[in-house]
Amino acid sequence: MDFRLTDEQRLIHQTVRDFAGRELRPHAEQWDREGTFPPALIPKIADLGLWGMTVPAAHGGSGIDTLSMALAIEALAWGDGGVALAVASHNSLCTGHIARFASEEQKRRYLPRLAAGEALGAWCLTEPGAGSDAGAIQTRADRRGDEWILSGTKVFVTQGSIGGVYVVMAVSDPGAGRDGISAFIVERETPGLRIGKKEEKLGVRSSDTAEVVFEECVVPDAHLVGRPGEGYQQAMRVLERGRIGIGAMAVGLGRAALEASVAYAQERRAFGRPIAEHQALAFMMADMAAELDAAWLLVARAATLADQGRPFRREASMAKLYASEAAARAAAKAVQIHGGYGFIKGYPVERIYRDVKLCEIGEGTSEIQRIIIAKSLLEA
Repeated sequence: MDFRLTDEQRLIHQTVRDFAGRELRPHAEQWDREGTFPPALIPKIADLGLWGMTVPAAHGGSGIDTLSMALAIEALAWGDGGVALAVASHNSLCTGHIARFASEEQKRRYLPRLAAGEALGAWCLTEPGAGSDAGAIQTRADRRGDEWILSGTKVFVTQGSIGGVYVVMAVSDPGAGRDGISAFIVERETPGLRIGKKEEKLGVRSSDTAEVVFEECVVPDAHLVGRPGEGYQQAMRVLERGRIGIGAMAVGLGRAALEASVAYAQERRAFGRPIAEHQALAFMMADMAAELDAAWLLVARAATLADQGRPFRREASMAKLYASEAAARAAAKAVQIHGGYGFIKGYPVERIYRDVKLCEIGEGTSEIQRIIIAKSLLEA
């Protein structure tokens, strides 16, 4: 593997990091407190081409490679975890689903709007009784002539209350198990689509998370993505690529925690000298740095395999698993290094500590990643 980034990749990372330092970090505490996604960011993010990272140039997007997208998400997370989650989910889930599996007509209709930030994308898979077991969803899609009638409730939908385009997984053939799940594109204005409860979350509070309810929601047959029964397999492929983004997000959060810890440890004094000179704390930061670099290499490997068109399912799970848990350990150490101040709102490590937990849960829990990895080893 070539560890060198291209000039373009370095430029993307530096440009987004500069943006995060200028536009995200100064406001992250306020957004966390308010618990809402800042709409004023939408055009600013669009100006950088970050809403259309998974959209080909032919459809109005930036069409960058997977590694470049991971670099951008890492830099955003360094600035604010919730904004990074919003951009990652928009690209990897809803927009990525349409870009990979939709018809050419559907791509022409939706991808330019999504790439421009004119509509934010939301992806509806999880339900109150179906999380890790995605095949157990109960939302129904009943065919009526050249239309489908969607009925059910989706939960934990990122961009749920502010989305403009939704990709929805629903059961179109109840007797076929996972092969009876189909995917549909649903526009926000569609009658029968209703926004439910907006969630009050522990962390990543600047991202929008809400229920989306479908009450006899009529969707034209032309909005079916692919063929009936292909939705589950499409969703699994979408999640594989999305895990690279969550791994990158975890690394960005972890690096922000490490940088805050180094700065604090060099300034704070105890027993007559900076606490950075006390070996117990210096070793904590050394462990943080080593684990986060290792996590990034796993993310970069998965992204590179994806860009090469090679299998990357196991590698994406390894990257997401290790990066999320390494970043959680780094955030916990950062709070410990800050002592009592790490437990107080207003210090960034307190927010990072809460934000990073999502990375161990979203787009497949750590336990699901271990199942995927173990299964790939045992079937080899």
